[in-house]
Amino acid sequence: MSAATRRLTTAQALVRFLSAQYTERDGVRRRLITGTWGVFGHGNVAGIGQALVEYAAVMPYHQGRNEQAMVHAAVGHARQLNRLSAQAVTTSIGPGATNLVTGAALATVNRLPVLLLPGDYFASRVADPLLQQLEHPVEADVSVNDTLRPVSRYFDRITRPEALIPSALNAMRVLADPAETGAVTLALPQDVQAEAYDWPEEFFTERVWPVRRPAPDPAELAAAVAAVRAARRPLIVAGGGIHHSEAEQALKALVDATGIPVASTQAGKGSLRHDHPADLGGIGHTGTAVSDELARTADLVIGVGTRYTDFTTASGTLFQHPEVRFLNLNITGFDAHKLAARTLVCDARTGLEQLAGALAGHRVEPSYEAEYRAGKERWERVVETAYRADDDSAVPTQTQVIGALDAVVGDEDVVINAAGSLPGDLHKLWRSRSPRQYHLEYGYSCMGYEIPAALGVQQAAPGTPVWALVGDGTYLMNPTEIVTAVQENLPVKLVLIQNHGYASIGGLSESVGAERFGTAYRHRAADGTFTGAPLPVDLAANAASLGMDVLRAKTVRELHNALAEARGSDRPTCVYVETDPAPTAPPAEAWWDVPVAEVSAREAAVRARARYDSEAAGRRRHL
Repeated sequence: MSAATRRLTTAQALVRFLSAQYTERDGVRRRLITGTWGVFGHGNVAGIGQALVEYAAVMPYHQGRNEQAMVHAAVGHARQLNRLSAQAVTTSIGPGATNLVTGAALATVNRLPVLLLPGDYFASRVADPLLQQLEHPVEADVSVNDTLRPVSRYFDRITRPEALIPSALNAMRVLADPAETGAVTLALPQDVQAEAYDWPEEFFTERVWPVRRPAPDPAELAAAVAAVRAARRPLIVAGGGIHHSEAEQALKALVDATGIPVASTQAGKGSLRHDHPADLGGIGHTGTAVSDELARTADLVIGVGTRYTDFTTASGTLFQHPEVRFLNLNITGFDAHKLAARTLVCDARTGLEQLAGALAGHRVEPSYEAEYRAGKERWERVVETAYRADDDSAVPTQTQVIGALDAVVGDEDVVINAAGSLPGDLHKLWRSRSPRQYHLEYGYSCMGYEIPAALGVQQAAPGTPVWALVGDGTYLMNPTEIVTAVQENLPVKLVLIQNHGYASIGGLSESVGAERFGTAYRHRAADGTFTGAPLPVDLAANAASLGMDVLRAKTVRELHNALAEARGSDRPTCVYVETDPAPTAPPAEAWWDVPVAEVSAREAAVRARARYDSEAAGRRRHL
């Protein structure tokens, strides 16, 4: 080997390269790839697997149980670290690789970085077809990894060792760029992984990827300032970009100076502390009454770091002021231009700071402040009612479970959820006390995200109490990473709520005329429907069998005690509670468009269609 090259396999070179990559923002340098999750099979064990052994001292390895779950863990890790660090995930070819697709979609939808390293078929074609190979009759270069193309922000198949150099650099560029980031896939044919090459030493030198804070265009800023000054009822919609940019203090400074109220998306909740007088809580279909009331009458909606999903806009029915206009501050032009908005394409913190400076001396009318503060006080009484249990010996409702957790957590705790009926209840009711406390994955709303994501968050924030909230439906989707938590002694806390089925979709099914069909976990009745007795499953015993400490809570009092004990534990701990199914959450304050059968012989569907047509009449396009 000459002084200028190093002879390594492609897999060894990749792992060594990844260990020398860093991001830097605001003068702080961080490791870009902090570790690698893996499940090994014939498609990666002799390549990436051997390389991870070779470089174990510089590339931490985490043993996962399910490929999709490993991506969720990596995504939770990246979100906790504000997208400044990420993790890699390696799998074998075949089903191991295709199991990555759901996790990749979740990462890309939520603009969160993860590096995927699936094995692939022989580039040399000397073994053809090999085990698990998809044979396409007219496209011989297609592999199952091509399913990752549409859900990846960058994709390449490394068919020769030297092709890794430009591809690896591009992969890091995308992962570190807040305007481009998401899932990045480097498909690695198993023969190429093990092939040796003389790599230039420069490939392995430390490389720093700057995470920029671009400022708004001066002309756009001037137009934005004029729009804010002209508005009588402005409303800020805080999205996840505020957290990613660490812009919470900049938002608070702007709001303190101007009095503009803030409503939050699922990803943006916690941008202001819950007890700030201008924090109105969630917005949209799962929003608070005060947020949605103001949204309907807002004449200027200022979106900061939000994608404006249908839940946020109530499927186009929420913003109803006849002359409403939008001003969007976003790191990506794609999101900034939504709803025909005026745009500030810039970093959230930089943009908010410059907007606040240019608005010096401006403040909304006192009557407007008094209006939204009164609405906030009314909603706080709704929250107290939902949380309160008059009889602490009774079986708790789901909202009382949330209230009990609210009473136990500290400002530093992280609460994770993604799917079911909990996101709606949490968005309406949870009192966020810090920017990272409320961790809701609602871009893809993926069942099975919570437990593995808790592992990734716990790795990113050791010593922080991390809670995964799941219902029985979500738990049964993906409990396997409990074993990893036990193996790594990650003291995550699992709150497992048993309500015997898909409660959220059951309610939705009833509202759209589908009569809760197929949404309960019950035996079949005599008529063949799933309306018999609840299934005799014991999920607490299952969690215990996977190695968790389990605390069973049957009453409100026992629940409070169990949550407090779990929070103090240094072991992975599950609090299991069967809830009273009686609905106690506040009803939806805004619509969500789920199309209903236009014709039906069943009365439930006919009635639901009439309601649907009435609500859909309020939909508008903002042009």
